Amino acid sequence: MRKILLVEDEESLRQIFEVWIERLGGYELDTAANGREGLELLNQNDYDVVFSDLRMPGGITGIDVLKHVRSLTTLTQVVILTAHGSVENAIEAMKLGAYDYVQKPFQLNELEAILEKCIEKHLLLSENVRLRNTLQSQFDFDSLIGRSPAMNVVFDRLKSVAKSNATVLVLGENGTGKELVTRALHFNSDRRKGNFVAINCGAIAESLWETEFFGHVKGAYTGAERAKPGFFEQADGGTLFLDEIGEMPLHMQVKLLRVLQERKVRPLGAEKDREVDVRIIAATNKRLEEEVKAERFREDLFYRLNVFPIEMPPLRERKEDIPLLAQHFLEHFRKEHHRNVQMIKQETMELLLDYPYPGNIRELKNIMEQSVLLEGSEVLSPASLPSIVAKRQTRHKALQNASLCLPEEGLEAYLDEVERKLLALALEEANDVKKEAARLLKVSYRSFRHRLKKFDEWSGNTEH
Repeated sequence: MRKILLVEDEESLRQIFEVWIERLGGYELDTAANGREGLELLNQNDYDVVFSDLRMPGGITGIDVLKHVRSLTTLTQVVILTAHGSVENAIEAMKLGAYDYVQKPFQLNELEAILEKCIEKHLLLSENVRLRNTLQSQFDFDSLIGRSPAMNVVFDRLKSVAKSNATVLVLGENGTGKELVTRALHFNSDRRKGNFVAINCGAIAESLWETEFFGHVKGAYTGAERAKPGFFEQADGGTLFLDEIGEMPLHMQVKLLRVLQERKVRPLGAEKDREVDVRIIAATNKRLEEEVKAERFREDLFYRLNVFPIEMPPLRERKEDIPLLAQHFLEHFRKEHHRNVQMIKQETMELLLDYPYPGNIRELKNIMEQSVLLEGSEVLSPASLPSIVAKRQTRHKALQNASLCLPEEGLEAYLDEVERKLLALALEEANDVKKEAARLLKVSYRSFRHRLKKFDEWSGNTEH
């Protein structure tokens, strides 16, 4: 039941309200005969809507009631009741945060319409607060999964920089959780009430960079029928996350550097700059130092972004966290897909621990979803794992059990065959991604490509 407070010194008007609210149904009404009683009730109860007379005896006015409400909450909607001669004061109340004002004498149907809109706004604000609290809980540092030494280093750095406005550069391979820790930084900062605007720099069309980042005014170009705020203005007071910053073209790097230096943007077609208060967090899977040497990334921008770097470890370097992550994903997907699987068999966990995860946490999440969908019992068995994971141990055992003997075809031919099989195994485990296969074999990409030239069967594999 929605709670309403009426602060009104006229007894006849309080009686009218009581009859009216009872007739509407679904509301509970408290009344106060003066401002002091109203403040006491506000301290004791939570209200959805407060109706308050503007001028009352006793020295406490409707403006005082409004200010007290705002000191307690932003959710409660306040409507000022005013006589004809005090409309200017009522308008001042609107500037201070009142939802609306109503002149006496008023019609009850007019008041009913305002009440309904107040309740709608209260519900909307309450839902926003609930969602924000959910997000904050979801991205609280304690909700990040990991107990390995590598992740403890990450957690320490996150906590050190969260409350500051320092620019952060998050580094790491694809799938290591860069965006997750970026959101955690935002929701654990003093900017958490502001917007978190996430941008993938690798997904913006060349012709749209400037208008997307800086916005435009109405009529800035043909088809610009109305003004549009850019990413910086959307994130004003909050955080702008620039994912895959290494993909940003050089001409935009110059403009980004200017914004970082001056904290101002100029929308397309505008005559003046606009100040913005934005925290920048960037992320990349590239080594920007190498990009700088190759002249694909500006050195001055790199130093602007690299104020506080955080390196996200690949999953293969934090294997102690695999059981925690696997169980977390199992719980998530069994609920989402209404499955009965409760735990992971030891043999299954050993297979999960043995797998190298070229796709990192994202790949483990995908593996667990597939496995949960396939498992029909309460215990996740090896048979439910994708073949790329389940067959890995079989291949390893075969290699371990293989006996050596002098090759009839000679040493060179024998070594060529071993090399061919190892190249094939690496490509299979890397899902045909050559750079990842080279990493698995601990050779340079150039050396890996050179070795492949001995054989012509992999000419169509993915380069990246």
